[in-house]
Amino acid sequence: MRAYPLDLEAKLSFDKVKDILEENCISDMGKTYAQKVAISSHTKKINEWLSQTREFIHILTSSTGFPQSGYIDVSTHLKQCEIPGTFLDEDLLFDIKLVLDTLIKVNRFFKENGEEYPISTERFSNELLDEGLHHHLDLKIDEKGLLRDNASRELMEIREKISKAQIRARTSVNKILKQANGHGYTPEDAGLTIRDGRLVIPVLAEHKRHIKGFVHDESSTGQTVYLEPAEVLEINNEVRELKYAERREIIRILTELTDHVRINSEGIKKGLKMLGIIDFVRAKAQFAVDYNCICPELSNQQLVEWQNARHPILEKSLKSTGKKIVPLNIKLDKEDRILLISGPNAGGKSVCLKTIGLIQYMIQSGIPVSVGEGSKFGTFDSIFIDIGDEQSIENDLSTYSSHLTNMKYFLENAGKKTIFLIDEFGTGTEPQFGGAIAETVLFELNKMRTYGAITTHYGNLKKLADKQKGIINAAMKYDVKRLEPMYELEIGKPGSSFALEIAGKIGLDKDMLERAKKKAGVSHVQFDRLLNELENEKNHIDKQKKEIEAKNQRLADSIKDYEDLKVYLEKQKSKVISEAKQEASRVIKESNKKIEATIKQIQESKADKKRTLEAREKLKSHEAKLERQPKKKEAPKVAVAIKDIDPVVKVGDKVKIIKSGAAGEVVSIKGKDLELQLGGLTSRVKLKDVEKISSKQYKQTAENRVQQITGIDLNKKMAMFSPTLDIRGVRAEEAIGKVEDYIDEALLLGHTEVKILHGKGHGILRDLVRNVLRGNHKIISAVDEHVERGGAGITVVTLEE
Repeated sequence: MRAYPLDLEAKLSFDKVKDILEENCISDMGKTYAQKVAISSHTKKINEWLSQTREFIHILTSSTGFPQSGYIDVSTHLKQCEIPGTFLDEDLLFDIKLVLDTLIKVNRFFKENGEEYPISTERFSNELLDEGLHHHLDLKIDEKGLLRDNASRELMEIREKISKAQIRARTSVNKILKQANGHGYTPEDAGLTIRDGRLVIPVLAEHKRHIKGFVHDESSTGQTVYLEPAEVLEINNEVRELKYAERREIIRILTELTDHVRINSEGIKKGLKMLGIIDFVRAKAQFAVDYNCICPELSNQQLVEWQNARHPILEKSLKSTGKKIVPLNIKLDKEDRILLISGPNAGGKSVCLKTIGLIQYMIQSGIPVSVGEGSKFGTFDSIFIDIGDEQSIENDLSTYSSHLTNMKYFLENAGKKTIFLIDEFGTGTEPQFGGAIAETVLFELNKMRTYGAITTHYGNLKKLADKQKGIINAAMKYDVKRLEPMYELEIGKPGSSFALEIAGKIGLDKDMLERAKKKAGVSHVQFDRLLNELENEKNHIDKQKKEIEAKNQRLADSIKDYEDLKVYLEKQKSKVISEAKQEASRVIKESNKKIEATIKQIQESKADKKRTLEAREKLKSHEAKLERQPKKKEAPKVAVAIKDIDPVVKVGDKVKIIKSGAAGEVVSIKGKDLELQLGGLTSRVKLKDVEKISSKQYKQTAENRVQQITGIDLNKKMAMFSPTLDIRGVRAEEAIGKVEDYIDEALLLGHTEVKILHGKGHGILRDLVRNVLRGNHKIISAVDEHVERGGAGITVVTLEE
């Protein structure tokens, strides 16, 4: 496919379309495809691109659950593991696991929906993908990207030993700290801390010799030192050795996993390429949804037959200012190949030209286009444009010279499958010569049977279009009375420039205008006046036509409403008659039964006067019942006694947390928040989340809680406890509960430092976590992690012992 000039994409705003596609991509792989998109003249290939996009439009709009995450470029990871013996870290293997997970989901999606999306299924199904690698990675690496404790038996045993040793060390250090506190050797509110991976206690510098141990650090003021007691030296050494053993086992497992990845690297690379293409196709589909575009099918013929064509970039720009774009209806075929567009300045001629160029360029690049349903497209081998001022200081080319250079290129390279666009044909030099050269060039382009559109003000070109087959006049409509452009393209007649009328509206002197008319020549003025009158008359006829069409439409609507009402009344009439007949039949049957029963009763009583009188009274009662409308009985009123409940919660009351079932005593009340004493812990909860209970219920709940706690295997609990809580993507209410439970468990197990991974985002989840932590007096501090290890996305929590 040949395109001219080199900056054609920028002139047609196609570069902005590519930028939008890139923004729609969710991966770097997709963005690369978006910026590399290129025009093609292979009709079959273009139709395949459009079919894929059409199917993805349906996927996007039908909420089918197509995977939208895991589009990670892991090509550098694969490069890193090419050398045998090397290993990838946990986070890199986790990325590969996510990519494999996405590939498996994509494959399953198209297997399950192959009939609905046949083109995409054939293109994106990956039968060679080994799901065993994903399964193996999933067994070893958890959802947080960390190596599981049970990744191997050796790793589980080592971590259990580390947990037990840490508990012993913490118990010993706590004992020494308590004694040091009693002697006044430590600062106020001193607690355990960690330096160099070893448990230490803060000691006032002047008392450091009163406690046997090793100083690992001191405060910025030098008043406090951080000392490791000699009693826990061996335990800490044991922990350090176990940590080394843990690292060796982790490296062994990671090396084994990396070997599996290396074996499957070629399949993963193919999968990455497929994900990049899928991301790009999905971005095109999103563009179609956002800009109301369609994916028509192209023919091998050269054809432009568009309905309601719109320039997508211009439409978005106008929409942002509250304006609407005027769609264009354009047709170029074998009979009328070249469109000669005339009309006043600022009437939309150049926009029309750029719309034609951009939409044709987009469709032959496989991108959805903003046209109406029913539009028809053909394929061209080349597209040439001459739009804008190409004056060049470097090449010493004037505007007109640059236009002539472009015309020379057109004449040398155009053919039957070329579409060209020329704006302001022939301008830049004396009108007499410019018009003559333009006429000659247009004649030659027509003779070459090319397709295209030209904007001009020259009358000689309008006359040529009227005489030459293959060229057809068109005009941008203009409101003659208001002297305002209407931005509508009308094919079949030339347009006037309305130069004299516009000059008069602006307020130029009438004598000057008369002199200008004389200088322009009688023939030019008469020709322009004729076009003016024709435009005026046509606008008047079009207005009358629209009024008549509107009246006919209102009449048709009224007739339809009348016919619908008539049908409805006939149905209602039939329904009422049918119901009346059924009711009459029922009444007659019921009355006959009553009469027969009365006769039978009289006969059986052998005309006994008393019983005959009773039978007649019953018959009269039934007759009266039929004559009057029976009244509905009122529903009996039911009195409900409501037991008074005291909903007020006061300090000292016993309450139960509805969600967890934990019971505690109210210590303080601040607005709608309660501070509860739950055993040895204090927790802050919302008033709406608790219910008041009796002392007996509280005692029973507390006993149950003790039974639950005493049944916990602390060693196992410590081994399974993670030093990091991940709450990314968790809803606010759920996050509060998770954080509170996690801190309670950390305190129970004696941890002094934990981390909460909440992500950065807008900082909402981070602030929520900090507010929850601020209400717990057992928490010493809650600060951001070091910037190199996560920064504001992780909160480091220091706890009291």
